[in-house]
Amino acid sequence: MTRLSLRGARSATKQSRPVIRSRWQRLLRFARNDGGVRRAGTALRAFAHPTLLLIALCIPLFATEIPLDQRRSGYEDLGRDSKAMQDDDTVNPATLWVMDGEALWNAKAGPANRACADCHGDAAESMKGVAARYPAYDAARARPINLEERVNICRTERQNATPFRLESNELLGLTAYVARQSRGLPIAEAKDPRLAPFIAEGRRMYEQRQGQINMSCAQCHDDNWGKRLAGNLVPQAHPTGYPIYRLEWQSLGSLQRRLRNCLIGVRAEPYAYGAPEYVELEFYLMWRARGMKLETPAVRP
Repeated sequence: MTRLSLRGARSATKQSRPVIRSRWQRLLRFARNDGGVRRAGTALRAFAHPTLLLIALCIPLFATEIPLDQRRSGYEDLGRDSKAMQDDDTVNPATLWVMDGEALWNAKAGPANRACADCHGDAAESMKGVAARYPAYDAARARPINLEERVNICRTERQNATPFRLESNELLGLTAYVARQSRGLPIAEAKDPRLAPFIAEGRRMYEQRQGQINMSCAQCHDDNWGKRLAGNLVPQAHPTGYPIYRLEWQSLGSLQRRLRNCLIGVRAEPYAYGAPEYVELEFYLMWRARGMKLETPAVRP
């Protein structure tokens, strides 16, 4: 194979600038507007010379963060019947888990023979606004914890009871019951300076390309929200309704379950339930949704 001299490579690059610009613009349309990763790869292979390919690969693709005044809940994209299902507690399937959670709130457990209500009283008063502030910094652990972990910490340290299994109906139900008390309240903005590095790490994960498909959360939910992916509308991914009832699951699920689904969707290795990476990503997503109202328990497709 003939090796190009440096002078020849520069000359070829200079002469081909209009071609680079034209083909790079097409590549951007493929990768951003249509979300066509496979077609973007085809477009890259269409470059005439390896020198041009190298130049193209060195140009970064940056996600565009959604302005605060343009954020929207996934509820706004629901059909009429799904909205009606979420709005009416008597037909919202998640109500069954909330009722189970209320029973657990009042049930004594463990050798301590204590119920959540024994410490916290009426959840409608004591838990109002709590879910809007989670994940929160836990000084004893020197890291943030989410609401599910807080429930299990109270269970083990206050009730001396066995913690609920992550993603179990018991933990989902009790978490949904606690979060239900904050429905309609705005998600609080994290102002504790100890939280800043964890939010930054969550943001890094959100913007990092992952998996065999080599896509980031931001490419879908910041750059292409409102568009269609395999017939489904791409949401902005604000976690305003978790634990959430998804028609796809036919059950209630946590935000971590949804994040695992997304990782599997881009052909990346998912973390185990309870991994700190999920909590950091959840923290960033809640910060990103600051000021939006909680809908727990929400309904989604």
